[in-house]
Amino acid sequence: MKKTIKIGEKEIGLNPYFVAEYGVNHNGSLERAKEAIVAAARAGADAIKFQTYTADELVCKETPKFWEFEDDKDKDQHQAYEELGNQPKEWWPELMKVCEENKIEFLTTCFSTETADYFNELGMKAFKVASSDMSTLPFLEHIAKYGKPIILSTGASTMKEIHEAVDTIDRAGNRQIILLHCTLCYPTMYKDKNPHFEDANLNLIQTLEEEFPEYPIGISDHTLGNFSSMIAVAMGATMVEKHYTTDKTLGKSADHWFSVDPNELSTMIQFSKIIETLKGSKEKKVFDCEKETRVNDKRSIVSKIEIPEGTVITREMLTFKRPGTGIWPKDINRLIGEKSTVTIPADTVIKWDDIL
Repeated sequence: MKKTIKIGEKEIGLNPYFVAEYGVNHNGSLERAKEAIVAAARAGADAIKFQTYTADELVCKETPKFWEFEDDKDKDQHQAYEELGNQPKEWWPELMKVCEENKIEFLTTCFSTETADYFNELGMKAFKVASSDMSTLPFLEHIAKYGKPIILSTGASTMKEIHEAVDTIDRAGNRQIILLHCTLCYPTMYKDKNPHFEDANLNLIQTLEEEFPEYPIGISDHTLGNFSSMIAVAMGATMVEKHYTTDKTLGKSADHWFSVDPNELSTMIQFSKIIETLKGSKEKKVFDCEKETRVNDKRSIVSKIEIPEGTVITREMLTFKRPGTGIWPKDINRLIGEKSTVTIPADTVIKWDDIL
């Protein structure tokens, strides 16, 4: 049976858990980051996630970018991250406090053991691992020892590598793992302004459920708009991480233009919750709303003609009509050959008392 994992007071594995992936869309502004927290909370997000890194700890100089963005088209990865990262440590306790005041979980993706240690000491309740670090097994082993939930994105990876990552965390004594299907393209489904819908590959959600039946499965969604996230919920995703910004027109960060804004985030969450309710359970039963319908919609055995008292009943005397308040059609062979104990008028629902 799939286990549930708690992050703060909320359980992941039952109802969808929504993470607003804010990253570095604050563009270096602490006030913008605070505003984003409040807006995400109002939109219904369960958590807001930042990214914490320095360019020097993350990437070698002159490493080519793997995304397209006009504002940094002439920069390599190191130059782009140098402009966006390096937030002061004083930010984080302050932002965590704003999250607490607005009842939304604070999360950040850490890219070094030193940063992870810092946030563990601050009391962050779960750790998100980017797809890029899913194969950094020493890092996974280190954070696993905190004994806190690990949210693991699986983009640009093989199934073998996912198993290796899960096994590494497990061997470190931590079984609180949430796996996120992810396609590591920015944005997914579009390349050179042409659609590639197959790249979303949402069937992987069910594949991961089959491969890792004991862990909650979700999605880190890099597609444009919120449609794919809602489909993912319909397909069983129990966590949705979606890139989020308060202003799509901002520059500097490559994430703004393909992120959802607070209104889109709110719509995604509201409709996803409706979808989750629509899914219902796997149990087949007669619903309360069907009980009256069941009585008046099902058929009973009905007399085609008047059947006098003491008559041996034959098949030719019988038909099937609504309502389903009498003997059900499946029992017709039990009825044939019996004698009526009363006179049964034509077009009458036959009861067992009429023949026994």
